[in-house]
Amino acid sequence: MAITDKIYVKNHRQLSSQLDTNIPKGAFKGATLDVLFTGDGLEKLNEATRDKVLDFAEDFLDCSCDNNPYCGHPEEKFVRYLLELRAQGLGPSAIVDVMGDDYMLYAYEGDVLSFLDNGVRTLEAAEELAEVEGNDEMRRRIREEKKTLSG
Repeated sequence: MAITDKIYVKNHRQLSSQLDTNIPKGAFKGATLDVLFTGDGLEKLNEATRDKVLDFAEDFLDCSCDNNPYCGHPEEKFVRYLLELRAQGLGPSAIVDVMGDDYMLYAYEGDVLSFLDNGVRTLEAAEELAEVEGNDEMRRRIREEKKTLSG
Protein backbone atom coordinates (compact mmCIF):
# COMPACT_ATOMS: atom_id res chain seq x y z
CA MET A 1 0.00 0.00 0.00
CA ALA A 2 1.40 3.39 -1.00
CA ILE A 3 2.11 6.02 1.66
CA THR A 4 -0.41 8.34 -0.03
CA ASP A 5 -3.12 5.79 0.81
CA LYS A 6 -2.26 6.42 4.46
CA ILE A 7 -2.48 10.22 4.40
CA TYR A 8 -5.67 11.56 5.96
CA VAL A 9 -7.53 14.85 6.17
CA LYS A 10 -7.38 16.38 9.65
CA ASN A 11 -10.76 17.35 11.08
CA HIS A 12 -12.38 15.29 8.34
CA ARG A 13 -15.89 15.42 9.83
CA GLN A 14 -15.74 19.15 10.42
CA LEU A 15 -14.55 19.72 6.86
CA SER A 16 -17.32 17.52 5.45
CA SER A 17 -19.85 19.40 7.54
CA GLN A 18 -18.62 22.78 6.37
CA LEU A 19 -18.70 21.63 2.73
CA ASP A 20 -22.17 20.08 3.15
CA THR A 21 -20.92 16.91 1.47
CA ASN A 22 -19.32 13.67 2.49
CA ILE A 23 -15.73 13.27 1.51
CA PRO A 24 -13.50 10.30 2.25
CA LYS A 25 -11.01 10.54 5.08
CA GLY A 26 -8.12 9.79 2.70
CA ALA A 27 -6.52 12.91 1.25
CA PHE A 28 -5.78 11.21 -2.10
CA LYS A 29 -9.13 9.45 -2.57
CA GLY A 30 -11.05 10.32 -5.73
CA ALA A 31 -13.92 12.19 -4.11
CA THR A 32 -11.56 14.21 -1.93
CA LEU A 33 -9.47 15.17 -4.95
CA ASP A 34 -12.65 16.10 -6.85
CA VAL A 35 -13.70 18.54 -4.14
CA LEU A 36 -10.21 20.03 -3.87
CA PHE A 37 -9.55 20.13 -7.61
CA THR A 38 -12.85 21.70 -8.61
CA GLY A 39 -13.06 23.97 -5.58
CA ASP A 40 -16.77 23.24 -5.16
CA GLY A 41 -17.96 24.74 -1.92
CA LEU A 42 -14.59 26.00 -0.73
CA GLU A 43 -16.18 29.38 -0.02
CA LYS A 44 -18.07 27.62 2.80
CA LEU A 45 -14.83 26.92 4.67
CA ASN A 46 -13.41 29.24 7.28
CA GLU A 47 -10.48 31.29 6.05
CA ALA A 48 -7.70 29.29 7.75
CA THR A 49 -9.06 25.96 6.49
CA ARG A 50 -9.63 27.33 3.00
CA ASP A 51 -6.04 28.61 2.87
CA LYS A 52 -4.67 25.16 3.81
CA VAL A 53 -6.91 23.41 1.27
CA LEU A 54 -5.90 25.86 -1.45
CA ASP A 55 -2.22 25.42 -0.54
CA PHE A 56 -2.63 21.65 -0.91
CA ALA A 57 -4.39 22.04 -4.26
CA GLU A 58 -1.76 24.48 -5.54
CA ASP A 59 1.22 22.40 -4.39
CA PHE A 60 0.00 18.94 -5.40
CA LEU A 61 -2.87 19.24 -7.88
CA ASP A 62 -1.26 21.77 -10.22
CA CYS A 63 -0.70 19.61 -13.29
CA SER A 64 -1.47 20.03 -16.97
CA CYS A 65 -2.28 16.35 -17.60
CA ASP A 66 -5.61 15.52 -19.19
CA ASN A 67 -6.36 13.10 -16.36
CA ASN A 68 -5.48 15.52 -13.56
CA PRO A 69 -5.94 14.93 -10.62
CA TYR A 70 -6.01 11.19 -11.37
CA CYS A 71 -2.74 11.08 -13.31
CA GLY A 72 -0.60 10.04 -10.33
CA HIS A 73 1.33 13.31 -10.25
CA PRO A 74 -0.31 14.57 -7.02
CA GLU A 75 0.87 11.42 -5.24
CA GLU A 76 4.36 11.72 -6.76
CA LYS A 77 4.61 15.34 -5.66
CA PHE A 78 3.50 14.42 -2.16
CA VAL A 79 6.09 11.64 -1.91
CA ARG A 80 8.73 14.17 -3.01
CA TYR A 81 7.46 16.53 -0.31
CA LEU A 82 7.88 13.81 2.34
CA LEU A 83 11.38 13.01 1.10
CA GLU A 84 12.32 16.69 1.19
CA LEU A 85 11.14 16.92 4.81
CA ARG A 86 13.30 13.89 5.64
CA ALA A 87 16.27 15.45 3.82
CA GLN A 88 15.87 18.47 6.12
CA GLY A 89 16.55 16.10 9.00
CA LEU A 90 12.99 15.64 10.24
CA GLY A 91 11.96 12.33 11.78
CA PRO A 92 8.57 10.67 11.36
CA SER A 93 6.95 12.55 14.25
CA ALA A 94 8.14 15.93 12.97
CA ILE A 95 7.09 15.07 9.42
CA VAL A 96 3.57 14.32 10.65
CA ASP A 97 3.53 17.63 12.54
CA VAL A 98 4.73 19.62 9.53
CA MET A 99 2.21 18.08 7.11
CA GLY A 100 -0.50 18.93 9.63
CA ASP A 101 0.69 22.52 9.86
CA ASP A 102 1.20 22.89 6.11
CA TYR A 103 -1.90 21.16 4.76
CA MET A 104 -4.14 19.95 7.61
CA LEU A 105 -3.15 16.36 6.86
CA TYR A 106 -2.05 13.60 9.17
CA ALA A 107 -0.57 10.14 9.05
CA TYR A 108 0.47 7.68 11.68
CA GLU A 109 4.13 7.98 12.62
CA GLY A 110 4.57 4.24 12.10
CA ASP A 111 3.33 4.53 8.52
CA VAL A 112 5.80 7.33 7.81
CA LEU A 113 8.59 5.32 9.44
CA SER A 114 7.68 2.27 7.30
CA PHE A 115 7.69 4.43 4.18
CA LEU A 116 11.16 5.77 5.00
CA ASP A 117 12.45 2.32 5.93
CA ASN A 118 11.15 0.85 2.66
CA GLY A 119 12.89 3.65 0.80
CA VAL A 120 16.19 2.81 2.49
CA ARG A 121 15.77 -0.90 1.65
CA THR A 122 15.04 -0.04 -1.98
CA LEU A 123 18.13 2.14 -2.16
CA GLU A 124 20.22 -0.66 -0.63
CA ALA A 125 19.05 -2.99 -3.40
CA ALA A 126 19.78 -0.36 -6.07
CA GLU A 127 23.24 0.19 -4.58
CA GLU A 128 23.97 -3.53 -4.83
CA LEU A 129 22.81 -3.56 -8.45
CA ALA A 130 25.05 -0.60 -9.26
CA GLU A 131 27.97 -2.48 -7.68
CA VAL A 132 27.23 -5.60 -9.74
CA GLU A 133 27.07 -3.47 -12.88
CA GLY A 134 30.35 -1.77 -11.95
CA ASN A 135 28.74 1.66 -12.01
CA ASP A 136 30.72 3.35 -9.22
CA GLU A 137 29.26 6.82 -9.84
CA MET A 138 25.69 5.54 -9.52
CA ARG A 139 26.62 3.54 -6.45
CA ARG A 140 28.10 6.67 -4.84
CA ARG A 141 24.99 8.74 -5.63
CA ILE A 142 22.69 6.06 -4.26
CA ARG A 143 24.79 5.75 -1.11
CA GLU A 144 24.47 9.52 -0.54
CA GLU A 145 20.69 9.38 -1.02
CA LYS A 146 20.50 6.42 1.36
CA LYS A 147 22.49 8.35 3.96
CA THR A 148 20.12 11.31 3.64
CA LEU A 149 17.05 9.10 3.95
CA SER A 150 18.48 7.17 6.88
CA GLY A 151 19.21 10.30 8.82
